[in-house]
Amino acid sequence: MRAYYLRSADGGTVLEPREVALPEPGPSQMRVRVRAAGLNRGELMGAPASPKAAGMDAAGEVDAVGAGVAQFATGARVMGRCPGAFADYALIDAREAFAVPERLSWEEAAAVPIAFLVVYDMLVAQGRLKAGEWLLVTGVTSGVGVAALQTAKALGARVIGTSGSAAKLERLKPLGLDLALATRRPDFAAAVLEATGGKGANLCVNNVGGSVFGECLRALAYEGRLAVVGYLDGVLRAELDLDALHAKRLTLFGVSNKLRSAEQRAATARGFAADVLPMLADGRIRPLIDRVYPLDELPAAKARMEADQHVGKIVVRN
Repeated sequence: MRAYYLRSADGGTVLEPREVALPEPGPSQMRVRVRAAGLNRGELMGAPASPKAAGMDAAGEVDAVGAGVAQFATGARVMGRCPGAFADYALIDAREAFAVPERLSWEEAAAVPIAFLVVYDMLVAQGRLKAGEWLLVTGVTSGVGVAALQTAKALGARVIGTSGSAAKLERLKPLGLDLALATRRPDFAAAVLEATGGKGANLCVNNVGGSVFGECLRALAYEGRLAVVGYLDGVLRAELDLDALHAKRLTLFGVSNKLRSAEQRAATARGFAADVLPMLADGRIRPLIDRVYPLDELPAAKARMEADQHVGKIVVRN
């Protein structure tokens, strides 16, 4: 079968097609005929130590099940976290899989798992975002940024977003973006404070990285929360204003699956299924697809992401 592998090259990464054997599902796993898969910047930015099967989430039909899988039968339409998703077939842990809502296309379903599981983790599980609160999202036009905007609006929150592109921000206004700040610089705290009546944002999602970390702290309200999820700027260090952290009783937390166990990921999946999946099923949230590429054009899809041309999710279709 076809499968793409990611390898290091010239300080970055490249994708190369290979012919590989059909994977066999182990305990708690399902083999899925991949119909669509989403691109995720975090995977494409990191240079792997050795070539690895590429892709992180997918949607498709269950083709075979391993021992202990009872919740899905062959032929079921599923989506989920899926290592090696850029392939004809891939394996999904049944504990992290979801039935595809009827109203979602394959492409929309493939845009859900990683982005919206991350958003559930930082907005609901850790961020405790409530109706009427203010959410600040730096890099709001990214896949995770758009998913955060959509989920926050469905929860009844108000959203401020930053982006270096005013044109991209315009595309998000129909999704309910309350305040668009066209900037890549750490210069937005004053505007956030003004919009919130001097109080600041209750929760901030920092997709950009260390270059705006301090400004995110300055933009937070009393008992505000800051989620660190991305490094679009490549800056992994920042100064921490301990006085602000102390005086405003702030909470800082990271959002990553790198060190989590299978059961910890499964617990997040259960929370997502209870709190966010119904919003996707009834149409309150509809994933924003930037562009769809055939699987054979995956390198072109990667180039579009690396050029920062997209708004929402880039998807490949089998």
